Amino acid sequence: MKKHHKILITLIILFLIFSIWQNNDLVITEYTYSTEKITKEMEGYRIVQISDLHNKRFGKKQSRLLKAISKEKPDIIVVTGDLVDSNHTNIDIAMEFMEGASKIAPVYYVTGNHENWLKDEDKQKLMGGLSERGIVILNNEITKISCGEESFLLAGLADENLSDATLHELVNEAGDEFVLLLAHEPQYLERYSNEKVDLVLAGHAHGGQIRIPFVGGLVAPDQGFLPQYTSGRHEMSDTTMFISRGLGNSIIPVRVFNRPEIVCVEFRKNSK
Repeated sequence: MKKHHKILITLIILFLIFSIWQNNDLVITEYTYSTEKITKEMEGYRIVQISDLHNKRFGKKQSRLLKAISKEKPDIIVVTGDLVDSNHTNIDIAMEFMEGASKIAPVYYVTGNHENWLKDEDKQKLMGGLSERGIVILNNEITKISCGEESFLLAGLADENLSDATLHELVNEAGDEFVLLLAHEPQYLERYSNEKVDLVLAGHAHGGQIRIPFVGGLVAPDQGFLPQYTSGRHEMSDTTMFISRGLGNSIIPVRVFNRPEIVCVEFRKNSK
C-alpha cells in the first residue's frame, strides 16, 4: 500500500473516531440568570433544559443522560421540543427518557416541529404516554411555579403557534410577574421580546450542526447558512434567551465541534 493511501486511511479512521466522540460525549453548559424580579426565595433555583433529543439514546434506558441531569440537582426539568424524530419515530425511546427524568424532578414539555409532523396515531401515543407519566404538557399553557413563598410564571408555546398572537394572549395578564417561556425555535426572539417575556429557553438549531471555530454554526433550519441564533445567551431589550445546541440529529447525521448539550440555568438575586 502506498504511503499516501495509508495517510488517507489513517485520517479517515481518526475522523470517524472524532465524529463518534462528538456525537455522543455529553457536555453541560451552566448559566446564571439574574434580574430584579428574582427574589431571595428564588435564588439558587435550578432548571435543566433538554432539547432536540430526536430519539437518540445515551446509554441503556438513557442512563448516561439521566445520570448527568441528576448530578445538576434540578428543581425542574424542561424539554423544549423535538423529543422524537418524525423521520424515524420511536415513542418508546422517548418514554424511556421522560419516565427517568420524571423521577428526578417535575418535567415540563412543549412540542417542536417534529412532533407536529408526526402521524396522528404516533402523536396520540406520545401525548398519552407523557400524561401517564405525569409530564406537564405546556402547549399554549401557562402555570405558576412555586419557589418557597415566591413564584414565577412558566409559559409554553406550541411550535405551530410561534408566529401568531398566542403568546400575547398567554402573557397578557402577567403584569410585573417574572415570565419564563419555553419555545422550540429561537429565531422569534424579537417577538418574544415584544411581549416582554423575561427569559426564553429554546433549541431547534442543533448548534448550527457543524460549528466553525471563532465563527459559530454553519447552518440551521429556518435560518439558513451562518445563522444568528444557534447557541448560547442572547439579549434583546429586557429579554434574555438561552439556546440549547440539543442532543440528537435529524437530517444531517453528524456534529462537528458541537457536542450534545445539556443546559442548566440557575437563578441569582440581582446584586444591584
